[in-house]
Amino acid sequence: MSTEKRTAAPPIAEFIIIISMMMSLTALCIDAMLPALPEIADTLQVNNPNDRQLIISVILLGNAIGGLFFGPLSDNAGRKPTIYIGYALFIAGSLLSVFASSFPIMLAGRTLQGIGLSSPRAVVMALVRDQFEGRKMARVMSFASTIFILVPIIAPSVGQGILAFAGWRAIFGFFIVFALISLIWFAIRIPETLTPENRKPFSLRHIYRSTVEILNTRIALGFTLAVGLVQGFFLGYLNSSQQIFQEQYALGDLFPLFFAIMSISIGAASLANARLVMRFGMTQLVTWAAHLEFALAIVFLAITFLYTGQPPLWLFMTLLMMVFFCVGILFGNSNALAMQPLGHLAGIGSAIIGSLSTLISTLLGTVIGQFYNGTLIPLASGMALLSGLSIFVIHWAITERTVAIECSAAD
Repeated sequence: MSTEKRTAAPPIAEFIIIISMMMSLTALCIDAMLPALPEIADTLQVNNPNDRQLIISVILLGNAIGGLFFGPLSDNAGRKPTIYIGYALFIAGSLLSVFASSFPIMLAGRTLQGIGLSSPRAVVMALVRDQFEGRKMARVMSFASTIFILVPIIAPSVGQGILAFAGWRAIFGFFIVFALISLIWFAIRIPETLTPENRKPFSLRHIYRSTVEILNTRIALGFTLAVGLVQGFFLGYLNSSQQIFQEQYALGDLFPLFFAIMSISIGAASLANARLVMRFGMTQLVTWAAHLEFALAIVFLAITFLYTGQPPLWLFMTLLMMVFFCVGILFGNSNALAMQPLGHLAGIGSAIIGSLSTLISTLLGTVIGQFYNGTLIPLASGMALLSGLSIFVIHWAITERTVAIECSAAD
């Protein structure tokens, strides 16, 4: 008997902490870099200020590419071996970034980091889906997201602290150490959740057929598109946040503090969602959050134009924190709804959902970030447009079958 088969499942609290650490690697590798973007751009001779945003975008592009490979691999080889391969690629990308002597090499290293990180991103969802479904799955993901959201709150401060004492290259060394800790804990404590009889062949034909099935499943496709649209304007904010806080509002070294305050609202939403989803259900919460988010985005757009792109900082933060609370409600529930009819395709299903939503959000968020012109008008415009489109696709995705599947899983 293998070691994995003998490994007992850890308590649910420990399980959530482990998967949260694995999920948080992507956020850590994005948010801890934000204070270092000007220094990296200066070292690697990047002249266009908006080009430094690509250090953020390409890691998500790598996420989208790699997920299409790691999802099917996890359905064939198992969840744990797939995680190990992804971590190896991530560490290789981190080392490439550490020694980068030019901007293209830096972007190559970041892309490789993203490809590696797509493994835990895709496989963690499959790990959870292997053991939970319906509202229980949404509840587990909400608790995981609550812990996960601590990373965006503290990551910029961590990055700025390392930057002050050791320079931006040392930040990548920190990523490697964090990755090794989470990997070793995962290897020792988490058992393999995919039994041999449930494994799928790794073949292009299987991938093609599974992809067609997923894309023809209205619930899965609709909520995947919704996640991509919502993440799109969030990534637009993320890409330009360093320029907005440090340069437009001249906050300087206070940037991590204000970034953390903004992130708290998403964590609060995830924590609240863990309770609300058991009472109201995923479809109801997603519908409410999407409409409120759109209304707030319209108000934000109107105020932004009223102040010619430079609203007072307190007003900007208040409105965006309310929007991000809605984002926190939407994220976990939409992903869980997209996965709900795909229990028989958990690995490749989570991969395609993650890759497609990430590809959409990366393209949209990069466009919003590249239009940054020293005002909040591009961000506010993108937020209003994408949140409005998300309402359309959510209503298209919600059918009587959607509610029936959720109620069946809840029972």
